[in-house]
Amino acid sequence: MRATVSSIVLAMLVALASVPALSAPDDAVLAAAKAQDGPYRETLKGLVDVDSGTGDVSGLSKVEGILKARLEALGLSVDTRAAPVFGGNTLIGTRSGKGIRRIMLLVHYDTVFGTGDAAKRPYTERDGRAYGPGVADAKGGIAMILHVLAGLEALRFDGYGTLTVVLNPDEERGSRGSRDEITKIARDQDVVLSFEPSFAEAGVDAVTVATKGINYASLTVKGRAAHAGGAPEAGRNAVVELAHQILQLQDLGDPAKGTSLHWTVFHGGTKPNIIPEEAKAEGDMRYFVSSEYDRVLTTARRIIVAHRVPDTQVTFDLAKGRPPLPRNAATQALGERARTIYAELDADLSLAEIGGGTDAGYAFQLDSPTKPAIIESLGIVGGHYHSADEFAVLASITPRLYLATRLLMEVSKDAGR
Repeated sequence: MRATVSSIVLAMLVALASVPALSAPDDAVLAAAKAQDGPYRETLKGLVDVDSGTGDVSGLSKVEGILKARLEALGLSVDTRAAPVFGGNTLIGTRSGKGIRRIMLLVHYDTVFGTGDAAKRPYTERDGRAYGPGVADAKGGIAMILHVLAGLEALRFDGYGTLTVVLNPDEERGSRGSRDEITKIARDQDVVLSFEPSFAEAGVDAVTVATKGINYASLTVKGRAAHAGGAPEAGRNAVVELAHQILQLQDLGDPAKGTSLHWTVFHGGTKPNIIPEEAKAEGDMRYFVSSEYDRVLTTARRIIVAHRVPDTQVTFDLAKGRPPLPRNAATQALGERARTIYAELDADLSLAEIGGGTDAGYAFQLDSPTKPAIIESLGIVGGHYHSADEFAVLASITPRLYLATRLLMEVSKDAGR
């Protein structure tokens, strides 16, 4: 039946009523963000031009010294805690306000780049972009935190209960020396704002509302060596059994849940004339749903009981890596709040779910999924991460400073803990 004009008008009015009206930007916050643009670039240059690859203790120490001095100048008390395994220290800065909300700002100061790369490719600006090792991932995020704090000082805003800044030196290698500290500190927070760069398509404005966890699969086969020409029947070919097991295990993923397991590294055999005694495969598992670890492990161990080559021993292990920041209502709500704030600048903000893991996964509390509320990718907009072409979009500095500052101020005002 054809709709009447009045019913169409009514439907339009209902639809319009469901869309929140765009608000004008907060002039004071916008002015404070604009004032930080030049200083932000100076900070970013100073950070990029110092090598701080994971494990480069000398370079990490230099950056640590810079960051400690900057945080203390902004009125934070700074504690350092050793991050074993790869070296360096986790910096923990705290400052009290007059409110009640506990807010944590998180990002890493290590990069994937080697010693000497900063000298080869120092910070440069061209065609509206900044370049250099770690310029976006995540030195742009460090600069964002420092200049959000500077903006709050300029605005004389202290409506939070406590601000806690956590800067760790080993994220690019799984945060193995800092992850326990991140989890412990986050447990007592109301909100965690993480400052990795935008992880949508290169150059696209986004925050991240879900990240996949990472586990590392290993499949090992023990067979028996023998002469490949003289007595092959006396051997037990570990490579053949490994191939059989890989085929059996190729469907461990669950696309509906966003779970994948890809076999990526293979080892087997020593010489062409020897039946291989040992073989091994390694794989990469990604997942959104925490219970998928147990499902994959249990399923795989049940499957590998079926052998093709008799008298071989097969073992499947699944080492836990970075946990996911799973889809959850608290993060989604923060994402929508961020979109509303960005709309004040007449700008669009995407909410991204990514296949890579971040330290937001360590901050997430599986037994308390709504506290703290966590959002990722409040750092700068960039792209081509972990490559010589990594870039940061200079035009995103002011709007991203505005976004992070306004969001921090808004969550500070929330009632109750």
